[in-house]
Amino acid sequence: MAALVVPAPSARRRVVARFRRNSRAFIGGAVLVALAAMAVAAPALSPYAPDVANFEHRLAAPGGTHVFGADHLGRDVLSRTVWASRTSLSIGFLSTAIAVVLGVVVGANAGYFGGWTDVTLMRMTDMVLAFPVFFITVMFLALFGPSIHGLVFVIGATSWPPTARIVRAEFLRMRTLDFVSAARSLGASEIRVMARHILPNVIAVIVISVTLRVGVSILAEASLSYLGLGVQPPTPSWGNLVADGREYLRSAWWVSLLPGAFVFISVMAFNLLGDGLRDAFDPKMKI
Repeated sequence: MAALVVPAPSARRRVVARFRRNSRAFIGGAVLVALAAMAVAAPALSPYAPDVANFEHRLAAPGGTHVFGADHLGRDVLSRTVWASRTSLSIGFLSTAIAVVLGVVVGANAGYFGGWTDVTLMRMTDMVLAFPVFFITVMFLALFGPSIHGLVFVIGATSWPPTARIVRAEFLRMRTLDFVSAARSLGASEIRVMARHILPNVIAVIVISVTLRVGVSILAEASLSYLGLGVQPPTPSWGNLVADGREYLRSAWWVSLLPGAFVFISVMAFNLLGDGLRDAFDPKMKI
């Protein structure tokens, strides 16, 4: 009787299977999808306009009229938190995009070409890591003024070194493999080898870096906005909403609680998703 041969699952299926088995990562991904949907549907989900003041409801406690209470100007806390998700998530994703692009360009060139290119780019990376990033960010925003564009730029421009180091390590490992040598022997240019043969094999590492970096960027935005150097009123963000309630923590704790909870939930969800993706892409993990 002929033996039954069961084909081995493909690499993509193994990754999906490992991700589905990680309940924490699945929950993190579901929470992020819900947050993104909330940001997109903010006009439909918010019961009130986010910038309409009603002094008759000033510091109203959570109840029927305002489910999560009102702030010191009588604005609905729930509505402002829902609208703030657009600002905070946008800053997180855009600043991460800048950081990842810079990190991939620097890390890929350093790892592939080596030599003086590697030394120069890595010493530049070490210089950025050596500076106190938070104080540089504060100084930049204090000099040029707080704005959303400035916030996106400075967070992205100061948070690329970790991605660069990870990508460099992957390019160093792959540049000597057989398929890369075969591509070179067939006449492929250096740019083509990097973009078409090595970079697709590094996408998993980049995706993991993105998920972890967005959470850090959201936390940075919240910290800077809390200090008054980030998003400026009347535009709501989770950070400046928490700052609005810091003077009323004893008497009206709900003003800061909800936006602060969203910062915590979003950062935690990104970390759970990043950890889950790292485990899913790890070939040493068994199904």
